[in-house]
Amino acid sequence: MRNGTGGRAWIAHVATALGYAAGFTLLHQISFSHWVIFAGFRLCALLFVPIRYWPALAVGELAPLAYLGITCIDQFGWLWSLVAAIPPIVVAMPVVYWCRERLRIFPGPSTVKMGVLLLCMFLVSVVWTVCNLSSLAVTKLPAGYPPLHWDVVSSRWFIGNFLGVLTLAPVVVWVRECLAVTPKGARWGQFLESRLLLEGMSTLLPTLALLVWLSFHAGSETAREAARMAMFLPVIWVAVRHGWQGAAIGGTAASIAVVLTMPAKYDPGTLQAQVFIAFAITSMLLLGARISVLNHRDREERAELRFALAVAQRNIYISEMQLRQVSQAVEQIRESVKVGYSHLITRLRHTVPVVDERSYMRQAAVAQEQLFRLSDSLYPTIWRERGLPAALREGSIARGLEEVGVSYWCEIEGRGLSRLSSNIHIALYRLACECIVLVCTKHNASNIHLRIRGGMFQGRRWAVLCVDSQANDARGAHARPDDLMVRLACSGMGFDAIQHRAQAFEGTARRRATAAGERISLILHDPEL
Repeated sequence: MRNGTGGRAWIAHVATALGYAAGFTLLHQISFSHWVIFAGFRLCALLFVPIRYWPALAVGELAPLAYLGITCIDQFGWLWSLVAAIPPIVVAMPVVYWCRERLRIFPGPSTVKMGVLLLCMFLVSVVWTVCNLSSLAVTKLPAGYPPLHWDVVSSRWFIGNFLGVLTLAPVVVWVRECLAVTPKGARWGQFLESRLLLEGMSTLLPTLALLVWLSFHAGSETAREAARMAMFLPVIWVAVRHGWQGAAIGGTAASIAVVLTMPAKYDPGTLQAQVFIAFAITSMLLLGARISVLNHRDREERAELRFALAVAQRNIYISEMQLRQVSQAVEQIRESVKVGYSHLITRLRHTVPVVDERSYMRQAAVAQEQLFRLSDSLYPTIWRERGLPAALREGSIARGLEEVGVSYWCEIEGRGLSRLSSNIHIALYRLACECIVLVCTKHNASNIHLRIRGGMFQGRRWAVLCVDSQANDARGAHARPDDLMVRLACSGMGFDAIQHRAQAFEGTARRRATAAGERISLILHDPEL
């Protein structure tokens, strides 16, 4: 068992060394002093490869460097070959280990401390610049070679290392974050369909391609420099929209675009543009990290709000179900009262022959009618049997308004109402009762027109409720709004209560005076879609 485990570990180390050596050799071919792209590959390996495989990474880098030193020993000297064969990845390991283990650059599987990441990139760039300068210091220069300007050479190597790290490391961190937050079975599918990637392919890359084309076809050096400098604008755009993730994508694309516009290997204009782009990427990564924190906080607040609304809607639904049970219990009591009065009258008929049955029957009918009204006000019977449209047109609202002498008309437009959830149906009925009682409190509402309409917008269903009242002092003087409030089981707390219930369903309520009377309108959104 131990031999098998040891064999697999040995194979993993060999595979790590070979894979790293292949990637390092490939990227080494397209790198130069002020765009050291393999520096980013080297840092990514240190950041994401487990520490137990770091010796394999050192061996993987030692092999191509040793081969390069042996082949160039005659050209640059044996001392340069020895210094150049030292893997720079080994020198940077203490820095990366300190950032990984002490500063906790990755606090979680899908989070990153952007300030620590930038600090790590800066420090390893400095370390690798010192390695480059050390190998250059012991290089055997050919006769007649001009003297070296160490300030220019050091700045060129530092910008090359730092920009190479900025080109690869942030975008690899973004890919790691995307894969960590998506389910395993659909990781790559969701990653390829991410909004940031789609916007990068559709907007960012075409913009940078246009700037590259303008740089090649510019009529003057000033126009070419302007096109290069303008490449930081897409980086700012995606950083503002998507945080540091957008800055990572934009920075990678802008860095490559600047190199593509380079007319010569050591072009000073390209170097200046690279310095500007490196500064822009660094700034946008820091700013984007703050934007990402604010976006995450905003998403959490919206999630908390949705949860609070869901709890409120659930409580409303539970309350309505309790009212329905109470209504059914009152209905059973009504039947019991009817049976009880029948037994009472039968027994009285045998014991007291001259009893007035009509008065007892009237009392029984009044008691049953009161119990029916109570049951119907709590939860209309017609609603349980025939649904919300029948309850609005023929239920307690219609009967209650008829009793107080107010004309009533209900209009339901379209078929969207039947597709709404039961929560919305409950809210519409209760809000209709509250609105009607509110417009009747003026004691002069003689005509009420109720309109309801349902629909869908952006994949979410909605409902609109509108109550119009008309004033007529001659007819409205006989209205009894207090009785109507009891008849419809309303709270009578006014327009504020209507607004609060509408807000529980992510809706709004408006109240305004019209030429004929008053109008209250509401819009609600279905919580189930």
